[in-house]
Amino acid sequence: MVSLTYRNNPFEDPFFHELSILAEKNNYIDPELHTQYNTKRGLRNSDGTGVLIGLTEIGEVHGYIKENDKKIPQEGKLLYRGIDVKEIVEGIQKEGRFGFEEVCYLLLFGSLPNEDQLSTFKEMLCTLRHLPNGFRETMILKAPSKNVMNKLARTVLTSYSYDDNPDDTSVKNVLRQSIELIARFPLMIAYGYQAKIHYYDNQSLVIHLPKDELSTSECFLHMIRPNHDYSELEAQTLDLSLILHAEHGGGNNSAFTTHVVSSADTDTYSAISAAIGSLKGNKHGGANIKVVEMIDDLKANVKDWTDEKQVEEYLTKVNMKEAYDRTGLIYGMGHAVYTLSDPRTVLLKEKAEKLAKEKNMSDEFHLYSLVEKLTPVVLSKKYDQEVIIPANVDLYSGFVYQMLNIPRDLYTPIFAMARIPGWCAHRVEEIVSGGKIIRPAYKSVQTSSEYIPLYSRS
Repeated sequence: MVSLTYRNNPFEDPFFHELSILAEKNNYIDPELHTQYNTKRGLRNSDGTGVLIGLTEIGEVHGYIKENDKKIPQEGKLLYRGIDVKEIVEGIQKEGRFGFEEVCYLLLFGSLPNEDQLSTFKEMLCTLRHLPNGFRETMILKAPSKNVMNKLARTVLTSYSYDDNPDDTSVKNVLRQSIELIARFPLMIAYGYQAKIHYYDNQSLVIHLPKDELSTSECFLHMIRPNHDYSELEAQTLDLSLILHAEHGGGNNSAFTTHVVSSADTDTYSAISAAIGSLKGNKHGGANIKVVEMIDDLKANVKDWTDEKQVEEYLTKVNMKEAYDRTGLIYGMGHAVYTLSDPRTVLLKEKAEKLAKEKNMSDEFHLYSLVEKLTPVVLSKKYDQEVIIPANVDLYSGFVYQMLNIPRDLYTPIFAMARIPGWCAHRVEEIVSGGKIIRPAYKSVQTSSEYIPLYSRS
């Protein structure tokens, strides 16, 4: 009989360590079997393109065309309901206004609002910019989490209990729930962050109420800053980031999660909390934090990070798994769909340069630009051929938040705040046009074995 040495904490016992090794051993599948059975690992084809499993009218991510089964690189485009996001951004900036609310309307309802529709929709969001009575104190402040994304997921799930009609999956009711969540995400995130830094970081608890007359980006900066202060450029930059992160097609991990969970005919809060869990991952929404951490490591280990040669040497070490986290990944570079350029990066980089001048951080901006410039050089030398790899939006988004003096705890939650309209739009689309529960196949490659009686096992 196995006797536990660490009875107060059995997970410190050698027996549990042995179980961990056993579990890892018995869950290993030979990669060659994936080739043998032609599995679509990661729902990817052999050429790296995504497996086509559905249709959508919400967002389109365009980075290449295929001719004769050959992938031909193209400049990247991102379209919301068929409209180029570049045109959306340029139109909003030309008129000198905030645009995230307009994008929410477009994604949810499928067309651009006129002035009256947009004004009424914004008023609707402001009216709903509050939490149910006692929710903030009981469900957020008294139940803090050391990770704001986990707190956000739990807060969304808890919202089910405050909804008089939570399980109704009619389009009208789901839209009602969606608009409420879009309005409340800034509060849920801001209060979850304040609870985190108070109970885990021993900082003062500062609670600011939202202001109805402010845009989403202005309201969020107003709520997370002790002194409420922010510049027009800061609010415009955050608004741009929200617009660029609002939607990215049905194939990204969190949007696909929304489709999968919604296809099971569950409630809105379960579907959206699952999407939050997906976005939290380092390979998805958490990537911009990895970029900033990599840059911190670069600064600590490169004597002169304005020198191209020294920066290139560092990036080479990262790629050779000799620096930073030893994964070989140069974070912020490359994308699953975009081949020549990420349109979000182009737009955000332009705004980042302006903000860097205002914040006296042009040297740091130059460093990020060097990473973008030199990564293709590093990879081209490695493979002895020209490698074209674009910077993705994560390269600059974390830097932008850093210049906005936004804590790293909030980088990924801001992504969720931006993406909630996209998730909700995909949920409505799945309800209206999906029809079948999403159930891909897994082939068992486990060999057959006989049951051994307990007394006969070694």
